[in-house]
Amino acid sequence: MRILIGCEYSGRVRDAFARRGHTAVSCDLRASEAPHGWHIQADLLDVIRSGAESWDMMIAHPYCTYNCNSGIRWMYHPDDTPLPAAERRRHPRYPNRMDDFLQGVEFFNALKNADIEKIALENSMPHGLAMEQLGKYDQIVQPWHFGSPFTKAAVPRLHDLVVLWHTHCKSDYAPGEIQAACHKMAPGPNREKERSRTDPAIAEAFARNWGL
Repeated sequence: MRILIGCEYSGRVRDAFARRGHTAVSCDLRASEAPHGWHIQADLLDVIRSGAESWDMMIAHPYCTYNCNSGIRWMYHPDDTPLPAAERRRHPRYPNRMDDFLQGVEFFNALKNADIEKIALENSMPHGLAMEQLGKYDQIVQPWHFGSPFTKAAVPRLHDLVVLWHTHCKSDYAPGEIQAACHKMAPGPNREKERSRTDPAIAEAFARNWGL
């Protein structure tokens, strides 16, 4: 298959499919940090719309800072929590966050409606407003479902693809062995970039389930 891996600079998902003999190409605004493999440094929608390639599958990881559950507290004014959402003011530190969120929704839905037969759009756990705009996800997966002893929930939305089959359960790990991957990362300017990488075990699960 010809597979487009959108919003990926790490090459982890791309390389998992390439190891199974597929023509996998990653695309991101950032340069690839992997020394080998095909990568397009460009806007993902421009690549899809160019018509230069015919893709059998797209797996994309659209930017989710503004639609993930962990960031909903920055959407509204902290004093307005008891009020209905329509009556809440914007957060004083992030007055443009709603606009940023809606731009992300537009990007996500453009990917969802791309003329590609098989599509998986993977994000972190969304807040309720995001689910209203993006639709409900098909499943929740964690790295520990596939042998990596970490928590970092991913919620794929699938078109013409099966849900991922788990290879592990919690009883396969020692007490306390499963750690929160994101919480272990130190604060700093690169934290968002470091958090955005797909866990290698989940990348392999994508390829194992969808790369047959």
